Amino acid sequence: MKTAMILAAGLGTRMRPLTNETPKPMLKVAGKPLIEHHIEKLVAAGFKHIVINHAYLGEQIEAYLKDGTRFGCTIEYSREGEPIETGGGIFKALPLLTQFQDSFCVVNGDVWIDLDYTELYQHNLEGLAHLWLVDNPEHHPEGDFLLKANGVSEKSDAHTAYTFSGVSILHKDLFKGCEAGAFKLAPLLKQAMSHQQVTGEYYSGYWLDVGTVARLQDLEQHLLSLGRTHE
Repeated sequence: MKTAMILAAGLGTRMRPLTNETPKPMLKVAGKPLIEHHIEKLVAAGFKHIVINHAYLGEQIEAYLKDGTRFGCTIEYSREGEPIETGGGIFKALPLLTQFQDSFCVVNGDVWIDLDYTELYQHNLEGLAHLWLVDNPEHHPEGDFLLKANGVSEKSDAHTAYTFSGVSILHKDLFKGCEAGAFKLAPLLKQAMSHQQVTGEYYSGYWLDVGTVARLQDLEQHLLSLGRTHE
């Protein structure tokens, strides 16, 4: 059984006042919470075991999603009492993520990508990580990583970098030697890149970092244009 993790522990400060009393993953778009869209896409692709980390107002996420039965999956929660960054959050959840396999899918809860998640489900990981990269948005013009024939590497001034979409497949050994606490994911990826252990691919379709109220509205219009409404 393959496992997917949805990262949902952010404070959502750029979304205030919408997030004053609601966690960002529970903000509605096209009639239902953003995180529900992710779960439906993952289940449709074949994922039946989903792990969600949360911190700020996380009890609302659990109260709404419960154990996942109504979505056709099993949902488990990794509760974070304080912010521990993406790397720390995934590391804390590793016992849940690796119950069935040593690798797992990770989706940032505050991004949207029209990518068919079946590609995540069917992908056979070679190395420690596989990343989906996208064109650089206006708010992040410098990008994150280079995509080469032999894998993904750190960016340089001489080449055009792409932006990490927030969608990846990771192996538990990426976190070997890590200790509990707050730490970022990027340094672990860069270390693995230096040993040619990170692969990747470019996605040219619709992608959005849903980090502001304006971008949430943009996503609303995009989903409505596709007929993805839920009343």
